[in-house]
Amino acid sequence: MANWYAIRARGTGAEVAIYDEIGAYGVSAKGFLAELGALPEGTPVDLRLNSPGGSVFDAVAIHNALKRHAGPVTVWIDGIAASAASYIAMAGDEIVMPENAFLMIHDPAGLVMGTAEDMRAMAEALDKVKGSLVSGYAAKSGRTPEEVSALMAAETWFDASDAVAQGFADRLIEPVRIAANFDIGRFRNAPPILVDAIETELELDDESDCVEIEADEDTDEAAEGDQLSDVENEQAAAADTAQPPAETPPPSGAPPDPAVIRAEAIGHARAVIDLCRLAGQAQMAGRFLEEDASLDEVRTVLLAARAEAEPEIAPHHPQPGRSSAARPWGEIVARTFKLKG
Repeated sequence: MANWYAIRARGTGAEVAIYDEIGAYGVSAKGFLAELGALPEGTPVDLRLNSPGGSVFDAVAIHNALKRHAGPVTVWIDGIAASAASYIAMAGDEIVMPENAFLMIHDPAGLVMGTAEDMRAMAEALDKVKGSLVSGYAAKSGRTPEEVSALMAAETWFDASDAVAQGFADRLIEPVRIAANFDIGRFRNAPPILVDAIETELELDDESDCVEIEADEDTDEAAEGDQLSDVENEQAAAADTAQPPAETPPPSGAPPDPAVIRAEAIGHARAVIDLCRLAGQAQMAGRFLEEDASLDEVRTVLLAARAEAEPEIAPHHPQPGRSSAARPWGEIVARTFKLKG
């Protein structure tokens, strides 16, 4: 099962990596906290972050657990520490950022459906969560709670030098190659230089995939030449297996345009993510992208998942539709306005 974190022993210490959306794939922070708590007391921890954030409640629990850890905690922001991930970073005794890394803080957000009381309760919960976040950011940076609150409300992005200057990080190191498998388009103020860097990384990854595919095809052709005697048996076995459609060769033998391939890949990924969010199944997007599922396949799976899901109906809330005790309007009118004569 896919996971958004990994905890590994490294010599006399431990390396903790959070390289995805916190709480993704239906995996809560419960397992993370159990693994962290199993480390020997005093174990030095290197926490490596490259995450867009995620569940703020999981992030608060992780932050508190890291603060309770008896050993030293060094945070390495390997690319992006945004939203809830930046709050986790504040638990570090030292926060180290490459010169081309970014850190972002903003107000917590949530979704609720229900009565006015339900919505007021959500607003109060978000206010309390923000209070906790403000305290953590202020304690690390040395800035006042009012200053931090204003920065959060504005969705503030810090590059590495700004983060160090503002107290949100402690040390700069040499730039690293930024790699991200998540969409930062969800944020309203993402720096253009960061967006360009991630798109360039996606293009490089696409080109690497093409090279690997071509190498695999060459290997397959060589293996096929050694196994001609087994062709008939393989064809008989393959008759019961669905085969993928053959790829359409580029017209006139022209090589595909890398820019077009990159644009199509990015567009497809965004469409998959949007479909999953609209269906309330955002955690499924990663699986679809890993499987290279088509949009039709994504829609089919999401519709099936929605059909199987039981509706969450609170009996104390009035439900849409006609009440079983309601009488037809014709009957009401007939009894109210009786004809004379």
